[in-house]
Amino acid sequence: MNWDRPIVITGAREHNLKNITVSLPREAFIVITGISGSGKSTLAFDIIYAEGQRKYIESLSAYARQFLERMQKPDVDEISGLSPTIAIEQRKAAYNPRSTVGTVTEIYDYLRLLFARAGKAYCPRCDIPIESMSAEEIVQRIFQYYTDQLINIYSPVVRGRKGEFKREFQAYLRQGFVKFRIDGKVTSDPLAMNIDKKKKHHVEVLVDEVEVVPEERGRVFESVALALDLSGGLVCVETQSGAKETWSEKYACPQCGFTFSEISPRTFSFNSPYGACPSCSGLGTLNDFDPLLVVPDESLSLREGAIAPFRGRNSGFYTQMLQCVADHFGFDTDVPFRELPEYVKKIIFYGSGDEEIDFYIRTDRTFYFTRPFEGVIPLLERRYRETESMSEREELERFMRHRPCPDCGGSRLKREYLHVKFSGKNIHELSDMSAFELRRFLSSVKLEGKEKIIAEKILAEVIRRLSFMEDVGLGYLSLSRPVHTLSGGEYQRTKLATQVGSGLVGVIYVLDEPSIGLHPRDTWRLLKTLKGLRDLGNTIIVVDHDMDTIRQADWILDLGPGAGEAGGYVVVEGPPDDVAACDKSYTGQYLSGRLKIEMPSRRRHPRGYIWLKGCTHHNLKNIDVRIPLGVFVCVTGVSGSGKSTLVMDILYPALKGRLTRSRVVAGAFKTLEGWDQVDRVIEVDQSPIGRTPRSNPVTYIGAFTPIRELFAKTREARMKGYRPGHFSFNVKGGRCEACKGDGYIKIDMQFMPDVYVKCDVCGGKRFHSETLEVRFKGKNIYEVLELTVDEALELFNNIPAVKRKLGLLQEVGLGYIKLGQPAPTLSGGESQRIKLARELSKRDTGRTLYILDEPTIGLHAHDVSKLLKVLERLVDAGNTVVVIEHNLDVVKCADWIIDLGPEGGENGGRIVAEGAPEEVMQNPNSYTAEHLRMYLSLEKRVEQGTPA
Repeated sequence: MNWDRPIVITGAREHNLKNITVSLPREAFIVITGISGSGKSTLAFDIIYAEGQRKYIESLSAYARQFLERMQKPDVDEISGLSPTIAIEQRKAAYNPRSTVGTVTEIYDYLRLLFARAGKAYCPRCDIPIESMSAEEIVQRIFQYYTDQLINIYSPVVRGRKGEFKREFQAYLRQGFVKFRIDGKVTSDPLAMNIDKKKKHHVEVLVDEVEVVPEERGRVFESVALALDLSGGLVCVETQSGAKETWSEKYACPQCGFTFSEISPRTFSFNSPYGACPSCSGLGTLNDFDPLLVVPDESLSLREGAIAPFRGRNSGFYTQMLQCVADHFGFDTDVPFRELPEYVKKIIFYGSGDEEIDFYIRTDRTFYFTRPFEGVIPLLERRYRETESMSEREELERFMRHRPCPDCGGSRLKREYLHVKFSGKNIHELSDMSAFELRRFLSSVKLEGKEKIIAEKILAEVIRRLSFMEDVGLGYLSLSRPVHTLSGGEYQRTKLATQVGSGLVGVIYVLDEPSIGLHPRDTWRLLKTLKGLRDLGNTIIVVDHDMDTIRQADWILDLGPGAGEAGGYVVVEGPPDDVAACDKSYTGQYLSGRLKIEMPSRRRHPRGYIWLKGCTHHNLKNIDVRIPLGVFVCVTGVSGSGKSTLVMDILYPALKGRLTRSRVVAGAFKTLEGWDQVDRVIEVDQSPIGRTPRSNPVTYIGAFTPIRELFAKTREARMKGYRPGHFSFNVKGGRCEACKGDGYIKIDMQFMPDVYVKCDVCGGKRFHSETLEVRFKGKNIYEVLELTVDEALELFNNIPAVKRKLGLLQEVGLGYIKLGQPAPTLSGGESQRIKLARELSKRDTGRTLYILDEPTIGLHAHDVSKLLKVLERLVDAGNTVVVIEHNLDVVKCADWIIDLGPEGGENGGRIVAEGAPEEVMQNPNSYTAEHLRMYLSLEKRVEQGTPA
């Protein structure tokens, strides 16, 4: 740590920060922690990072600044000691199908250079090596291979073409050439030969017969140059013994004439027209209408709406059209779709071909015409091509599915460039390897001579960057993995690996929970990487709740003591030992063991099982998995071991398809047994509860309706004749019509992201002034929406309908969020807990299976304790809760653990251990078991006052 010139923040008041002043050391590993909503991200990102960026932009010229967005100064008196700042946040990457792990980490750029400079080209047709050589290089080869031998130098002027070639032969004879080889036969009178013009032929002109001796070097060079000129870049050399070699001046096949237009880094880029597959434009996939999605429920008949895209306002037209098809071919539109013959389904999906059908359709007008039936899928494809409505395109995309491009096989590149290989592999094969496998493969490559000089430095850089990926726990990812499929934590660590590779010094790195999604085994490797960045002379500021990360910090800043308005104060700061000794800090109490999440006193026993057999999706190794019912199940394993594949890609869609009788496509598996023991499956994920500022927590959980009814019953509302709808910002009446009740006006930026600006008429309050005059206990409807959940519970303490639902939000640890907080400002963890609260408010059958993917993201240990109580309530009601989790506090509280591994990627996908935590901990092959034993041992030592 360096205290010579610390980072000093004076008078920070942004969001809920309470005019705090803090000093942070430089060249240190700093953790900012505290319970959820205490102001950690505000201090780290909205003040330290934002001010660092703002000062950098202000240092630029006025000309440069006009092209950059103007940044507001944070609400802070002064910040001193700031270096350039780089933020590596955990937000999910924007959807860009062209962006891959390889392009983001820049490793793919080095691979493109490697293949362009050291790759060996092969003919796609003949599979023989192709080289590009100058005339001088060809002469050097001739003298290297055929010294002191008599050779014939031929020019292959015709390769695999039909014709008699009389005009060409006459021209060559006039030029003085006297010998030709036609289809392997040598002749001096080609015009006398009977050449079949309907067959393909090979014609070579004998340019010279010369002995390869030093005195004839000039003659050999001239003959080679002439042969290259005659054939357009090819020369063939043959000895008297019959040994033959063909060389190319271009990247052209000496046998069939196939030519590479160029081999350069851009030809291996799927983002360049020079390298991208023309069929899929470098995306690797095509978006087609899928019959499984077009007819999701085969139990419905055509008349009942089996064709999902035909439901809605034009359903009558399409129903009559299908009836005309049915009358023509003699099938019944009232039978379930699954009972129709296959040939009928083919006609419905793809049309009647050339066979014409009489159509008679009556709507508001009468249509009568005769023509072939186009088919449902061609009709949808035409609508998709022709429509200019974005909403209609989005609606039609619901029935489309990505499939690998048939031309490039998903490689994204032109086929010919997949025949350029390095050490026997093309660039797509290398990109499809995991980072671990690719590093191991490239490290084993043996290089010699010219190839070693060219490729050595490039290989060293690729291997170095792959090692960084492994260090941050991403060794299981392939370079071809699209970035939009990564979780927020994976994306953040991908960016971190790029930054580690840059080798910058004197920078402040600000990271948001980098340990998200990491197994405890991989967390230590990440911490080692962060400390390596620190040791280079950088300052690392991490917002995190992970206790392992907190214990390894040089300096801890703990904010709190509560969340929202009850937070924003510095509770304690200092090294880990000082924080652990503080009784006012929840972090300190959990570090010291004075507070901890207790192990359950008993484990529940399953009331049955769901069996998933033959799971082979992605890296799963044909495993049979049993999911116990009526208990709390935790699916664990190192990063990339197949947890999400099993639960999110197979279990959830397979169950949903059976229970809703819809054709949901699940990952590869053979059979699903015991699914009838549950009646609902619900995924409580971290996706937003809404995508616009109009969506908020109070409307999502259904508490806003009784609040509006309360306002409608007040004296002022009754006098003005206001009904509950008047206090809604979704319908006309009481809302501000300038912004349609959004409080913000959306500015369409065309090709840039939309921008929201505060409404000038209502000042962001959503309602017009007359509505805001109505008050309940002194507060108008806008002021109620601005209350936190904790404050609102005091206001509505005597209103059971509101109190119950808001109380559930408080129970899941969200007492600090505002009732009307716009959905886009909520974190993934907050959105997930709001969904949990809504589930708790519903009537329960006790036969629901809940699925959660890492629900502890963004939660302090104190909030994890609250979350576990909520999950326990769901299980106690007879339901099943399945979570994917690495947090050992959650794992130890599970009734049943399914541990996958043993490693990530291709070395994962097997069941390592399963059963109650006590059983799993006995397994010597499980990393989860090993770390769970260590964690419980550490808890015991901390409790005894002797922490390790």
